[in-house]
Amino acid sequence: MAQEQVILPHKLTLNERKNLTMTGVTEVVSFDEGAVILKTGLGTLVVQGKDLQLKTLSLDGGQVAVDGLVSALIYEENRPSGGMLRRLFG
Repeated sequence: MAQEQVILPHKLTLNERKNLTMTGVTEVVSFDEGAVILKTGLGTLVVQGKDLQLKTLSLDGGQVAVDGLVSALIYEENRPSGGMLRRLFG
């Protein structure tokens, strides 16, 4: 029996480039003070910035909050999984 993927409502709120809150997050791929990579129902979201910290993480509701200086929000399309070389050379 195949499981259906539930797409959570996705919303971003950025206050003064310092406080980012979002819903619809299904997975935190990685995070450090320079970047946070999140999977959402609408693609992978890369949050770039300085002194980034995860303040709230509730994957049951898909809620995440990030504090720090946000310099970029970048969406990447979902791609088929594969090794790093496959991603580089497509």
